[in-house]
Amino acid sequence: MDSKGPSLYPQAGSSVDMSQSLDEDSLVDGPLISADALHSAIRREFQTVPTPAHAGLLSLLHVVYVVLSMCLAVLCVLKVGQEEVCASILGNIRGDSVILFGKVCLWVLVLLFTGCAQHHHSRARSRGYLRFYRQMQGLKQLPLTVHSAGNVLLLVVLAAKLSSTVYIYMLLSVLGLELLVTLPCLLYYTVKVMQFNRERAAPDVTQEEHSHNFSITSLPTETGFREGSSLEEVVEKQADLIEYLKQHNTLLSKRLLNLTAQH
Repeated sequence: MDSKGPSLYPQAGSSVDMSQSLDEDSLVDGPLISADALHSAIRREFQTVPTPAHAGLLSLLHVVYVVLSMCLAVLCVLKVGQEEVCASILGNIRGDSVILFGKVCLWVLVLLFTGCAQHHHSRARSRGYLRFYRQMQGLKQLPLTVHSAGNVLLLVVLAAKLSSTVYIYMLLSVLGLELLVTLPCLLYYTVKVMQFNRERAAPDVTQEEHSHNFSITSLPTETGFREGSSLEEVVEKQADLIEYLKQHNTLLSKRLLNLTAQH
């Protein structure tokens, strides 16, 4: 009994080891998900940023507003031979007041566009496109900054109580300056976002990992603190890495569920 007793435990342990090894071998021998499959799955989930249409519409409305304001100022404020027509259309409302009301409406539209762009760019950032978010951060806010500065200039002109002719010329100058700065900005923004949507690139961390795997002389990606890098940049890169790992784990979970269902 004593001689046989000890031999039972190794046999039981060996059977457990064999069953575990068989299970591990079955998992290892099973179909594994490759990096290319992960990249292609993430690429299929790419979502475009729909703000180019909004920027184009805002640019068109801005041009129409400036053109109508100039016509209104020349015909109804400076009174170049169209007093009767202006009186029949505007009634008792002054032409410069109509221009200022339109300026307020345009500023509200620019504010709505900035909020909409911020929403969609934040969603792109949460999907791992941190580099694109940084590039567009100042560009998408520039129109609102320009129009807000224009409002301040108009308040200064109103407070100065200039003559009617000088006042209307200053008003048109501010509107023209806003158009000259905002329109190229919106066009450039539209081109950059359309280029981003057309490329349908993978998230930043995926691109860095891909370039690191296929480049011999490349250094490891900077997900930690490096000399010369700011704390904000490190935190944003770590947040981008966490978001990528969440997507990675989601894809692996889906693959594991499919393999479990097959067996």
